[in-house]
Parts: sequence; structure tokens; C-alpha cells
Amino acid sequence: MTSSTNLTSPHGAALAATEDIQGRSLWQDALRRLLANRAALASLVVLVVIALACFILPSFLPWTYEQIDWDRMEANPPSIETGHYLGTDTLGRDLLARVLFGGQVSMTVGILATFVALLIGVSVGAVAGFLGGRVDQLLMRFVDLMYTIPLTFFVIILMVLFGRNFILMFLAIGCIEWLTMARIVRGQTLTLKNKEFIEAARASGGSTLSIIARHIVPNVLGVVIVYVTLTIPQVILIESFLSFLGLGIQEPMTSWGMLISEGAAEMETTPRALLVPALLMTTTLFCFNFLGDGLRDALDPKDR
Repeated sequence: MTSSTNLTSPHGAALAATEDIQGRSLWQDALRRLLANRAALASLVVLVVIALACFILPSFLPWTYEQIDWDRMEANPPSIETGHYLGTDTLGRDLLARVLFGGQVSMTVGILATFVALLIGVSVGAVAGFLGGRVDQLLMRFVDLMYTIPLTFFVIILMVLFGRNFILMFLAIGCIEWLTMARIVRGQTLTLKNKEFIEAARASGGSTLSIIARHIVPNVLGVVIVYVTLTIPQVILIESFLSFLGLGIQEPMTSWGMLISEGAAEMETTPRALLVPALLMTTTLFCFNFLGDGLRDALDPKDR
């Protein structure tokens, strides 16, 4: 039986090579470049390890973040026998459990506030850039007005009106952090609104909302994803700053910022109370920034 294609011939080899070639999409090519970036990949692994430790490890500890060991009301050194692997704070609470729970709060606030900023910023920026005219002017002047309000003052006003709670924290930060994202998305939308595929969508009878949702937003996701990875550490830092000033999370809850504030007062007697949360928060911030740089290079290689 004779084969229909002779792979030993030049024509057959060329045909086989052509069949083996598979095209790569933009996201597949970006993933390949991201995996080749060792700093970004290592940062992603470290972030996953820290997140898993903060959200899973407290379930296996003998002490909770708010439980008081009445036999150790002062700061005590680490002890395996008592189950205090990093010792206790001045109130007899397990330091390791509080550091891990503080990581839960800080990362949750960072992710939720960034999600709020993402929703508002992408919506406002896409609408302003696509519609243009008076709508664009009105929305951008509102953004300029919001830029003039200091974050600390804005948070204090919200706390006076609604009281201090966890939900208010990420909502307040998210309602400020969307401003830069709106400007970035607006600029990207202005470059896309006159492209041929947008004109084709208009000619086919697509509504303004459907064009924005199906054509504009998917084409700005690359820039948005990069900005999200840079916004999360910024939000964590803002939350830590507010908690350090006493404007953030309330007792018995805690966060890395609150732990750093408490550890600063005990730095001379119990330096680990300051060093451990500060080290974890610094590592997390650096990893998010390295990951953001890697995503920027992967999604837009011209910036490298």
C-alpha cells in the first residue's frame, strides 16, 4: 500500500512541518513570555505561598488570633510546648496567629478594594472615552475633583457618618483608587474608538453598551490587568497606613498595619512583633510589583 504523502520527499516534509505549526493567540504568547520571566514567576510562587499560609495555616494552630493565654499576659518568647511558635504579645495573644490573620485582612482589603476600583474605573473610563463630548468633560472634571480630596480626610468623613467597619474600609479605599484607572482606560478607549472593528460594530447596529462591553473592554484588559497588580500593593499599603494611624481595622481584628503599629511600641523589648509583620508585608508588596512588571513586559513587549 502506498502512502498518500511521501514524508521523505521535500514536498512531504514541508507539508508535515506546516501541519505541525500552530498559531498562538495574544494571551498564549503573553503567558509564554511571563513564564520565561524568572522574577515574575518566583514572585507569583511566593505570593501563592504567603496567601495559602495566611488563609489555611491558622486552622491548624492551637491558638486563634483573639484568644488570650491568661498564663502569659506579658510578651513571651517562642515556645513549642505552649503552642506559641512566635511567642505572645503583651496581652498574651499568639503572635503567629495574629500575623497570619492580619495577612488575611490586609490581602482581602487589597483585593476587594481593587475590585471596586476596577469596576468603577473601567466603567467610567470606557464610557467617557467612547462617548466623548460633554459626557467626557463632565466625568473627567469629576475625576479631577475627586483627586483634590485627601484620602485620610475622605476616610475620616466616612467613618464619622457610617462608623468604622471592615466593609467601609475597602469601599472607601476603592472609591478613591479608581481615579487613575479611569484615566488609563479612557486613554486606551480614545485610541480604539475609531478603529475599523468598532466602525464595523456600529454599522452592524450594535448599541453603545454592547460595543463598550464586547469590543472596548476586552481590548483594554491587558493594561487593566497590569494596573491591578500594581494597585493591590498600593491598597495594602494605604490600609496599613490608616491602621497604623488608628483609622483602620478595629480590635479584636488586626492587620499587618495594626501589628506594625503595635510592634513599633514594643520594638526594644519584642523586636519580632515588628519584624515579622513588616517582613511579610514588604515581601508581599515587592512580589506584587515584580509580578506587575512581568505582566507589563508580557502583554506589551515593546515596553521591555
